[in-house]
Amino acid sequence: MANLNALRESARSWQACPLWRRATQTVFGAGPRGARFMLVGEQPGDQEDLAGLPFVGPAGKLLATALEAAGIDRRATYVTNAVKHFKWKPAGDRGKRRIHEKPNRAEVSACRPWLLSEIEAVAPEVIVCLGATAAQSLLGASFRVTRQRGVPVASPFAASVVATVHPSSILRAPDADARHREMELFIADLRAARALVDEPAQPSPP
Repeated sequence: MANLNALRESARSWQACPLWRRATQTVFGAGPRGARFMLVGEQPGDQEDLAGLPFVGPAGKLLATALEAAGIDRRATYVTNAVKHFKWKPAGDRGKRRIHEKPNRAEVSACRPWLLSEIEAVAPEVIVCLGATAAQSLLGASFRVTRQRGVPVASPFAASVVATVHPSSILRAPDADARHREMELFIADLRAARALVDEPAQPSPP
């Protein structure tokens, strides 16, 4: 079985995808081996790229709040991304900020072996895909979060895979009421994922 520390060290020098050229560093996953939950996002953002850790920016803070509301211990959860480098473009006349760009299929495919190695090393019971990029990386290009959100999917990677929105989409909601509604739906999806490991084991047949 793969060792997380060894994987993390190997990923630091990974240059098989051109995204590394503009990124500050590789942002590998974080969390304990043996975590029951693994959360997979799209890619690191600006703050994650600088810190070298996943989900430490605004979306990460929202995620932490939602996990707490859903009864999931963030410290006991492994958190990672489908793509390990920050893809961005300059803000132009809007200042020096770096603006997130969606990774393309080739970039997601290039990082997929790292994600699969993380899954093997952690061996989670439930994987929660945050957004379409993560879901399609593990469940195929035809998977649609809009149609299959919150529904457990059988997978070779874990007993169940559940897809929901990326927390950054909640931050982009047009107003406070919309953000509140989206947050409640997001928490409900996380609670459904938690219930998958809370279910008692089925008795064996006599």
